[in-house]
Amino acid sequence: MLQTDRSNQLLGWYRQALRFIMPVACIGCDRLLTTDPVPFFCYYCWNSIVPITGPACSRCNQPFVSSAATSWTPEHRCQNCLERPPAYQQAWTLFPYLPPLQDAICSFKYRGKVALAEPLALLMIGALPAHIDADVILPVPLHPSRLRAREFNQSLLLADRLGRHLLRPVSATHLVRVVATDPQTTLSRHERLRNLRRAFAVRNQDAIIGRRLLLVDDVFTTGTTLNECAKTLLNAGAESVCALTLARTIDTRLVPDRVFAERATRTLTPLGI
Repeated sequence: MLQTDRSNQLLGWYRQALRFIMPVACIGCDRLLTTDPVPFFCYYCWNSIVPITGPACSRCNQPFVSSAATSWTPEHRCQNCLERPPAYQQAWTLFPYLPPLQDAICSFKYRGKVALAEPLALLMIGALPAHIDADVILPVPLHPSRLRAREFNQSLLLADRLGRHLLRPVSATHLVRVVATDPQTTLSRHERLRNLRRAFAVRNQDAIIGRRLLLVDDVFTTGTTLNECAKTLLNAGAESVCALTLARTIDTRLVPDRVFAERATRTLTPLGI
């Protein structure tokens, strides 16, 4: 522990010296960074990232507008889960997909800022449900063509650190993507469903038969990707599949006004962006 603290202190000094020579601005608010411990973000922005709290669907974790939804039925499910029950047993989504976390995930995922993998994983670890457990952790896979273009799978980097914390094995080979689909972010819900049909396959089926599996991904949007992965794994013999994501897109009506108020006070650039 002492050695770790010493290493962190030395790293902080090195980062401070480097930023004196080569100034770096916070991605979230453009403030020049000094001793801020998280790469690319200041203390204020990073500490403003708070987990989703309050009543939520017992199956997909979709937040409810009012606590009345679960006051009499704690296991209440959202309309989507009642009408189209997902294949996964339960999904946990930890943070709202809003700035500055949204900025961090996009920088990590699309701009190659892999130094953010550790602090993002620590956010997940700090907000993990107490009862989460699994035999094997599986990152949502990328197709080889996209993996070559991006050079890393962001879900695997997060899953690797979660596996070390939970003392569970992580496999990036049991579940693979066999179809190079269009990016889900550009599609409607119906198009997402059609886009992902037969997009995944299981390799080494014997390793998942009768096992409890935990899927890990960065962002939960409609849950289509996680659902298709879960279907594939259950059809291959898995006992159960749960899912864990760092963030989820949510209805802005569910976001406390204070979040928008804090964002409005940030200094804008001369261009207003």
